[in-house]
Amino acid sequence: MYAYILRRLALIPLTLFGIIAINFAIVQIAPGGPVEQLLAQLKDTAVSATSRVGGGEGVEAGRSSAGSGNASGNGAYRGAQGLDPAFIAELNRQFGFDQPAYVRFGRMIRDYLSFDLGKSYFRDRAVLDLVLDKLPVSISLGVWSTLLIYLISIPLGIAKAVRDGSRFDVLSSAAIIIGYAIPAFLFAILLVIVFAGGRYLDWFPLRGLVSDNWADLSWPARIVDYFWHLTLPVTAMVIGGFASLTMLTKNSFLDEINKQYVMTARAKGLNERQVLYGHVFRNAMLLVIAGFPATLVGMLFTGSLLIEVIFSLDGLGLLGFEAVIKRDYPVMFGTLYVFSLIGLLLNLVSDLTYRWVDPRIDFSAREG
Repeated sequence: MYAYILRRLALIPLTLFGIIAINFAIVQIAPGGPVEQLLAQLKDTAVSATSRVGGGEGVEAGRSSAGSGNASGNGAYRGAQGLDPAFIAELNRQFGFDQPAYVRFGRMIRDYLSFDLGKSYFRDRAVLDLVLDKLPVSISLGVWSTLLIYLISIPLGIAKAVRDGSRFDVLSSAAIIIGYAIPAFLFAILLVIVFAGGRYLDWFPLRGLVSDNWADLSWPARIVDYFWHLTLPVTAMVIGGFASLTMLTKNSFLDEINKQYVMTARAKGLNERQVLYGHVFRNAMLLVIAGFPATLVGMLFTGSLLIEVIFSLDGLGLLGFEAVIKRDYPVMFGTLYVFSLIGLLLNLVSDLTYRWVDPRIDFSAREG
């Protein structure tokens, strides 16, 4: 068991290296880049080619070790027409694109070993500081949504399996189909219209994770304020996410209920509760637990993007999306690094949970 854990931990750096290397290679052939983005902004704002570059754009931040892209100093940008080639070359130097791709990649990997994620091109802040600032929003949305989804889906799925074919099963299935068919962001818009001052009621706030005066509140009031702000976004994510897990739980239990060992347990005189929770539960939950890391990672980073936009919550999903649009490569690769690391650690936690749910699982058998 311990050897398995150590081996999995040893594979995490190699896996991270592969993920970063593949995405770095893709970025090299992707069109556009931070220099081209900046040149487009300069032309739109009528900035002279001989002007001093600086101000709010944070160009000097381009000396970050995480720089990448298909930029070069040959003045081949479509937006560079009419600009001084020396100015273009200086931009490339400031963004770090005067170095070959393998040099930039090696520098980025070296810095990542010490968790130095570089500096944003356009925000003039360290990427690690940006990630730490946005992380509470994503963790709040992801953890509470995932927790509620499992707390609702598992009991509901068990109840549907036990009452398979009943009126309760049919009606709950209809509700689940509706929840599965409608995207979470549509539920979010509906909740805003009804409960957040959109048209009818104004019960919940629409902006931020906490109120502006949160620091002045007592601790009980802070907790209430925190959950008050989370109620609508978490509700939208839960409604849009519990359907598939509920059906997975039901099908897993139905599959186990029809197996021979269940009939044997019943023949020995065990009641239905003893059969269900003493024998079926442990086996049926393995498949459900297997999807926990993917569910949590999805809720943390991808599923919350539109929810963050609708409820004005500035989290990691929105940060990563904006970085892709602006070609802010240090932020792109920094968030990718954090996402991947958390996902790999959660997969290890999932395997350990397997062992906790069913002690019969022996990871030492994988040693060979």
